[in-house]
Amino acid sequence: MKSFLIIGVGKFGYYLCRELSARGCDIMVADQNEEALTDVLPFVVSAKIGNCTRSDVLKSFGVDNYDACIVCIDEDFQNSLQVTALLSELGAKEVISFASTEVQAKFLRRNGADRVIFPEEAVAERLAVSLSNDTILDHFELTNDLSIFEIATPAAWIGKSVLELNVRAHYGISILAVKRGETARMLNSPNYIFNAEDSLMVMGTEADMAALSFRRK
Repeated sequence: MKSFLIIGVGKFGYYLCRELSARGCDIMVADQNEEALTDVLPFVVSAKIGNCTRSDVLKSFGVDNYDACIVCIDEDFQNSLQVTALLSELGAKEVISFASTEVQAKFLRRNGADRVIFPEEAVAERLAVSLSNDTILDHFELTNDLSIFEIATPAAWIGKSVLELNVRAHYGISILAVKRGETARMLNSPNYIFNAEDSLMVMGTEADMAALSFRRK
């Protein structure tokens, strides 16, 4: 079971606590504002009120005991920067910090952040990809070039098999799984017949998806 220290309970901090808790993780959360902690109490094993820009406060949390320390301070970048640096100095195994701009990210990395996240940018990018291509239902990025996409089954594929379509050779994508409703299963057989109710989990590039969308018309 993994454990995490989350510092700062804004909207992102709240949702992160909720999602980590749902996956069985142990969470300690800290914030200067007692009221901010109230909503996350059902999701955490411990909640502390304190000024986390102070080294003695962070040290009392035993930051080196957590799998990662996540700085979710989004209203005061100076505080975020200071907390990030202190966590690194105190020996945190991994420091993950929230940023709104590339300039902030640059300073956070220089001051000890092992990873910088852009939640709003990530959501906007995912939405833009799905809105700009009717084929794509959702996606997440693996590298700058390669992603896993959830796509609607092309109408021309329905009633045909993977082998018959020779999908990888003709479309440059790999089909990883088939999803119907809330149930997904790995696609292990080239004889699988595509169904109109299916959505497909495929690995490829945005260019592959654009080409696939064009060829559906």
